[in-house]
Amino acid sequence: MNTPENASVHRVKGGAVSTASPRDYFDLMKPRVMTLVVFTAFSGLIAAPVDVDPFLALISIFALAVGAGAAGALNMAFDADIDATMKRTQKRPVPRGAVTPADAYGLGVVASILAVLTMALAANYLAAGLLAFSIFFYAVIYTMILKRSTPQNIVIGGAAGAFPPMIGWVIATGEISLDAVILFMIIFLWTPPHSWALALYKSGDYQAANVPMMPVAKGAKSTRLQILLYSIVLVIFAGAPVLTGLGGIAYAATSLGGGALFLLLAIRIFNSRAGEAGSAEDGALYAVRAGDKAARDLFAYSIGYLTFLFTALIAEHAFGMYWALPGLGA
Repeated sequence: MNTPENASVHRVKGGAVSTASPRDYFDLMKPRVMTLVVFTAFSGLIAAPVDVDPFLALISIFALAVGAGAAGALNMAFDADIDATMKRTQKRPVPRGAVTPADAYGLGVVASILAVLTMALAANYLAAGLLAFSIFFYAVIYTMILKRSTPQNIVIGGAAGAFPPMIGWVIATGEISLDAVILFMIIFLWTPPHSWALALYKSGDYQAANVPMMPVAKGAKSTRLQILLYSIVLVIFAGAPVLTGLGGIAYAATSLGGGALFLLLAIRIFNSRAGEAGSAEDGALYAVRAGDKAARDLFAYSIGYLTFLFTALIAEHAFGMYWALPGLGA
């Protein structure tokens, strides 16, 4: 229960009283997503061939985290109706009534402005511009337009989540290079199989909320095929850093081994009936019926796969573990 010490009280429509704790406002900023954003941005910053002042780098990454959180708050404010319908999102602060949409919008707008200004002061204008664009892209292009209108929502909208390593690179170098684009593309290609795997075993949620995710709009069979095709392209493209010299032997081994398992799980989905059994009865994120376990397994592993790839880059460039493959790299 909220107390006067840890909660704010405000009037909402109809005269009801709503309370919000600091944790509710923090949850608005999607801390799990924020963590992934910070991690991938940090890897881009570390992998860049330029030394950065540690203090300014820390401030820049913090600004990026706040910007990601701001986009999350704007997303939750606009999607309150969808979140209230879907079992896995019903307990978010806005549909639960802890925070009003107006307060969520206010937090998102203020945090966005502060994040972009801080990035401009601590890093450079290009990094600040990319951060501003990524917030706009996620909050407006994806959330307000694509998500409710096309089954390609997560494909196009996935660009917003692919910007962090590029921004990290630009924080260090002040420019966009081929390697920065490659890091962007890895996450861009990773997003569809990752998101569609979740959508397969939560298709009932999306259908109830009238969100045209791929399993709802095109069916489970088509989605399973597209997951496999995107996975093949992703795993092949994930080897690109080795060709440019950005990734060394450790990255190559991680990409090869991790990619093989990713493909195996994608093939299992393709050969399964995932998505045809409907969503799980339980609202928990990982609750699935037997037929949907292949989708759940890829969704869970895909997060680890991305983590492994970017951890390998950090290890090589921050801890002296970089050894180029013969005939490749620096």
